[in-house]
Amino acid sequence: MINRTLTAKLKESAKQFPVVTVTGPRQSGKTTLVQSVFKNHQYVSLESPDHRRFALEDPRGFLEQFKGSVILDEAQRAPELFSYIQTIVDGNNDRMGRFILTGSQNFLLLQSISQSLAGRCAVLRLLPFSMSELQSRKHVALETLGRSSSKTPNPPEKSLLETLFAGFYPRIHDKRIPPRDWLASYYLTYIERDVRGILNVGDIESFGRFIRLCAGRSGQLLNLSGLASDCGISHSTASRWLSVLEAGFILTLLRPHHNNFGKRLIKSPKLYFLDTGLLCYLLQIRSHDELLHRSERGAVFETFVVSEFFKNFLHRGEQPSLYFWRDSRGHEVDIIIDLGHELIPVEAKSAQTIASDFFDNLAYWRQISANETGASALIYGGDQSFKRSGAVVHPWFAL
Repeated sequence: MINRTLTAKLKESAKQFPVVTVTGPRQSGKTTLVQSVFKNHQYVSLESPDHRRFALEDPRGFLEQFKGSVILDEAQRAPELFSYIQTIVDGNNDRMGRFILTGSQNFLLLQSISQSLAGRCAVLRLLPFSMSELQSRKHVALETLGRSSSKTPNPPEKSLLETLFAGFYPRIHDKRIPPRDWLASYYLTYIERDVRGILNVGDIESFGRFIRLCAGRSGQLLNLSGLASDCGISHSTASRWLSVLEAGFILTLLRPHHNNFGKRLIKSPKLYFLDTGLLCYLLQIRSHDELLHRSERGAVFETFVVSEFFKNFLHRGEQPSLYFWRDSRGHEVDIIIDLGHELIPVEAKSAQTIASDFFDNLAYWRQISANETGASALIYGGDQSFKRSGAVVHPWFAL
């Protein structure tokens, strides 16, 4: 089993809260993680029709059968349980880590938690493998990003394009399943089970077209009206469907950073998928060799960099503090990492050879933000680490 960065935060939370919830996309490794960490907990999957029926028809009796601690997998399948769990933990408020919940439908799960378990439950999020997890090393400390070019890890066995094409869902790597075969099944399962479970989508074909249109816009500013028009749906429907894709950890929106540096700033968010393998599947890229010649290669690489930073935050139990910056004249920095005490600008370039103009926007941002000597980073598709033009260049596999 590949060690997950979230393990440390999961153990810590179980000592502080009576209920701990691990949510994330379907097949991101939630069940494997909680079972490996809490070996002495009983385990019940509410995907099982028998267990789910018992939980729905007699929630009190269902919970009373567990005298010790328990893992309830896919807990959102029986939302009635949450009120009864609240009663149990309130009566035994010194018993930490008694209930470990997992769920892939983030919207339904958090809705139930907010109604019944607010203040009693820690909520952690697990995305698919990160680059550091696949390499069995510690994640990069964001405080060091853009400061030092030393301690670069060894390159992985798979090339950049192979890595982007495969994506990071655990079963692809654990079982060595061809990415397109597994992702086709995953996509159909997501549409048929999760989407139908949340939305009353009469036309699944239209929703599938909407997802593919979103894939074609990964790394771009979100124009919801244009997206709705291209899909042939209303603006409100597009907004609702986009929220479902966010709640299911299929994509995320990167908000613009609003520090006022004297120029009018763009206010629309940028859309990014959270797994490059799924993105490639939706873009109908059939091999990593094909990705080399596709015009979307740069957007796929930028998606990879953004998703790795999201995992860095989430797998440490923190809310991602990531933005982008763009002004009305077209100057743009792909990613701004807000550490509270400082901002770190980051550019993402898929090329293996560095060009001098790669640093232009970083230099411009440092100048107008009065941070000429601050940290700044460029992540690229090569394998060397060095400093140039006031920025530290990091290889793609160092994230």
